[in-house]
Amino acid sequence: MVSSGTWVSIRSTILNKGERAAGIPEDTAATPLVMWVKGFLTADCVIGGEAIVRTTTGRTERGILEEVMPTHAVNYGDFVPEVLRIGADARKVLFGGGGNE
Repeated sequence: MVSSGTWVSIRSTILNKGERAAGIPEDTAATPLVMWVKGFLTADCVIGGEAIVRTTTGRTERGILEEVMPTHAVNYGDFVPEVLRIGADARKVLFGGGGNE
């Protein structure tokens, strides 16, 4: 049981696949339009149950409770070795050295 007032993430379906707009790509039309919202639970709930949250902007949203204390997981992709040299190469070009004056 997740207590009221806990920071959580909910999911709700805005449009089912048959309700999507005409003219969108076929692969997009074959999937529902889903919204994820983070907020504070307004009542105790279990993961997978229907929950109501109040967002930091004061909106109230309803959906399926998915995650407790969600974090911001950011991934900028795989390591690119060339990026390590950009700063050094730019300094050479801008401030001299290597015949770039």
